[in-house]
Amino acid sequence: MELLDNYENEAELVFDSVSRNEGFARMVAAVFTAQLNPTIEELNDVKTAVSEAVTNCIIHGYPNIKGKIKMTLRLKKRQLEVTIEDEGVGIVDIEKAMEPLYTTRPDMERSGMGFAFMEAFMNDLKVESEPGHGTKVFLRKIFSDNPDSE
Repeated sequence: MELLDNYENEAELVFDSVSRNEGFARMVAAVFTAQLNPTIEELNDVKTAVSEAVTNCIIHGYPNIKGKIKMTLRLKKRQLEVTIEDEGVGIVDIEKAMEPLYTTRPDMERSGMGFAFMEAFMNDLKVESEPGHGTKVFLRKIFSDNPDSE
């Protein structure tokens, strides 16, 4: 997946990896996405994908410690690109981590469906990670032409 060139609008948010900030990130993404006049379903897709990515940073990226999470949002025409990154422990095996039902935190009753949900709700998903240096998740959503936007 290529990053969007010549984007029309961009926002960046850096916040602590604490669970109460998951909802904050979700709402920021929703408000930013509202510029596209998305359908309710499209907006819920973005909110769910962002929620899953941020939760992964909190639970897996920074287990038992507090770190920083950076979320970047970019718009170009009818597309939204979201990048969510941490500088946490990283992922040893990305392919394995992306398998549905796989979790490294069964002690927390995690479902192992985070990446599967991100992939289902967005048009593109890409994950880059290096053990000991963090993880970066790229999400892209292409929006329909909403007849109510005129």
